[in-house]
Amino acid sequence: MSTVSIRHFDPFVVEVLWARLVAIADEAATALVRTSFSPIVRESKDFCCVLMDEKGRSLAQNTITVPSFVGTLPRTMKHFLNKYPAGSWRPGDVAITNDPWLGTGHLPDITVVMPVFLSGRLVAFAGAVAHMPDIGGRIYSADSTELFEEGLNLPMCKLYEADRPNELLIDLIRANVRVPDQTLGDMHAEISSCRVMSRRLLEMMNEHGLDSLEALAQEIHERSARAMRAAIAALPDGTYCSEVQTDRIDGKSLRIAVAMTIRGDAVHCDYSGTSEQVRRGINAVFNCTYAHTAYYLKCALDPELPNNEGAMAPLSVTVPEGTILNPRRPAPVNARQIVLHYLHAVMFGALGQAAPDRVIAPCGAPSNRTVFAGTRADGSAFNILLFTSGGMGGRKHRDGLACTTFPTNSGAASIEVVESTTPILYQTKALRPDSGGAGQFRGGLGQTIRIEVLSTEPLQASFLMDRIENAPDGIQGGGPGARSSLRLINRDMALPPKGRVMLELGDVVEITCAGGGGFGPPQARDPALVAEDLLQGYVSASAAAGQV
Repeated sequence: MSTVSIRHFDPFVVEVLWARLVAIADEAATALVRTSFSPIVRESKDFCCVLMDEKGRSLAQNTITVPSFVGTLPRTMKHFLNKYPAGSWRPGDVAITNDPWLGTGHLPDITVVMPVFLSGRLVAFAGAVAHMPDIGGRIYSADSTELFEEGLNLPMCKLYEADRPNELLIDLIRANVRVPDQTLGDMHAEISSCRVMSRRLLEMMNEHGLDSLEALAQEIHERSARAMRAAIAALPDGTYCSEVQTDRIDGKSLRIAVAMTIRGDAVHCDYSGTSEQVRRGINAVFNCTYAHTAYYLKCALDPELPNNEGAMAPLSVTVPEGTILNPRRPAPVNARQIVLHYLHAVMFGALGQAAPDRVIAPCGAPSNRTVFAGTRADGSAFNILLFTSGGMGGRKHRDGLACTTFPTNSGAASIEVVESTTPILYQTKALRPDSGGAGQFRGGLGQTIRIEVLSTEPLQASFLMDRIENAPDGIQGGGPGARSSLRLINRDMALPPKGRVMLELGDVVEITCAGGGGFGPPQARDPALVAEDLLQGYVSASAAAGQV
């Protein structure tokens, strides 16, 4: 076996090994999906797998994943290393936490990390994050007033020490969640995925005679940073400001503001002027704000670059403490995506002033979430999270995508899986005509979903929705997308978009999702595209008339 000096790698060899690291993370993701217990992992793919070097810096992330997690998991790993220094880790250790301020921002996401040893030497860490089907407390909701209501908070601790399970911790989790088999099953599926990453990484290192990843990590991070810096340097220097308003919370609209300063090959984003934190579970911790900021910047400037920590090197972020983007503990945070998913609109609003062709119009996000929890006919408990997505905004050369969960990759579980495992029935799931904002390139369509309750016992429903008051705007002359709505059809009443209700047999919930904003003036739209929209039923004749 020949030893290779990474510092003098041929660029092609670097590319091969880099792609192999991504493939290792992808294989781990497959293992996680195939061994998971809940639809939220198995069907909706609300998880990620990340390989990190011995310092906790991310090297590779699985391809189909929640992209922002690559910005949070390494930060979580560094907190683990502060508590458990590198020399204290042993083979077979598994550390765990769901602390929102250290992890991904809310309690349902459990992070697990595992050390990787080669010949007795720590060379890397494997990590995974997955959204659990339940974490106790109130069901996944936006109406808690403090963190303690939102579920079981797991501080940084060892779930396994040298392959010995922490039985007390496992019993504690089992005693505090509604569906313990699913929650513990998904948690151990995460561990399985980390073991896959560890095994495949060691195979790669042995194959290439590597006794350390340090130089390869440096090469990957430096190349990634150079690519991002080059993309930033092509933009005009300046400070670009943008802001958006969310729907009202307790009668008050919230403001998200950013000042993006581009200087040379670096970007600084300052969220001063953003509203103060609120006593509802929509606050987003700094980890998440930083990660989403980095993700949107990367989407616009270098989307083909594989996700890793080096790509974030040119970015710095400032967020005043005590705001909805950097709340103080114990602020409620469970539905933090409601605020986070507005960041694409404010970030692209600022970046679009410097690079108008690199951004998309605001999307139907915040991506809607609906939770149903109760008991089946046999008395067993169920808890299911449904992703109901709106349309993406129009782009420079193409219409926005319909019913897409941007900025997260999590998708809707299949109707067949939901109906076969829970006492609910889909009456309707259809594209929503005229919901995409008019433009030279139309916004993506939202959808209309009607769900009927079949349970003979009352079940609890939790709704996490926005864009009911504020439609996604168009840009560069494009029109706004349609707003969302939420109703109980059989009783002809509106439902609380950030609240919980009890539903009974025969109740029918209608969820109507926003469309994306349009890009460019509608009068500039190609008549052939208008005709195709009419043919497919995406727009009505009256809506099309205004574009011809």
